[in-house]
Formats: sequence, structure tokens, C-alpha cells
Amino acid sequence: MSSIEKKIIKAGFSLPQPPAAAGLYSPAIRSGNLVFTSGQLPLENGKLIEPGGKGKVNEQGREDAFNAARTALLNALAAIKSVTGTLDCIERIVKLTLYVASDSGFSSQHLVANGASSLLLEIFEERGVHARSAVGVAELPLDASLEIELVVQCDFA
Repeated sequence: MSSIEKKIIKAGFSLPQPPAAAGLYSPAIRSGNLVFTSGQLPLENGKLIEPGGKGKVNEQGREDAFNAARTALLNALAAIKSVTGTLDCIERIVKLTLYVASDSGFSSQHLVANGASSLLLEIFEERGVHARSAVGVAELPLDASLEIELVVQCDFA
């Protein structure tokens, strides 16, 4: 087990099996020393987690969506591991993009994104500091509440 996976467990989580593609794409792609994930949903065992992983987010559901962002992040890390073989090769988290299916008037997407960002910082420490976008959208696939994309820089030596 990699040291990063041990940190994930220490944080109270586990790395899931890599997500299967739901269409004609790859869950993650390597280009040079970067790995890009496709959008990852808050799925556990192929189903959106509830509460928090399904439907539109509003102020009342913000904390549940915060937790759902952590689940989607773990799926993104599993997709990266499926390409790299280990998470220990990650030198830096480059960019996190979070899309939030938002109820009318909801403008706290950045607070939902903190769920994923704080977990990245806990697991990767200074290597987890990243650029980020948090975007409100009308709808997401499967009626998911959020979707995460992650870009990481790896050392493949």
C-alpha cells in the first residue's frame, strides 16, 4: 500500500476501485508528466451517494454536497492510480475543477469545493496546494449534485 493510500485511510476514507467509463472516454489520461481525469461523480458502488450526491444543491444541502465532493475526489484519485499504478508518484496537485448542480440563487459553490480541497491538503500536504475553479451549472449527468475534474503532475522516473 502506498504512503498516500495510508494517508487516505488515516483521514478516515478508502480509495475505491477505479470508476468505469460511462461512455466513449477514459476516466484518466496521461500526457507527459500530467494526468487529467474525466469528470468524476460522487458514486459509491456505481450509485450516487445520498444525501449530497444527487440533485441540485442549495444552502440546506451544502454540507452534504461538501462531503459528496470528497467522494468524487476519491474517485478521481482512483482514476489517476489506474493510469499511474501508484498515487505516490504525484508531485503536485495542479488543478481542481468542481461543477455544482445549483438551485436558483445558490452561490456557495466555492464552499462545496472546500470539501475536496481540504482533503487534498490533508493527504498531500504542501503538494496538495492547487489552482481551482468552482462553477454552478443547471444539470449534471445522472442527476448528480457535482462533478470533479483533477489535473496532477507526476514523477514517472
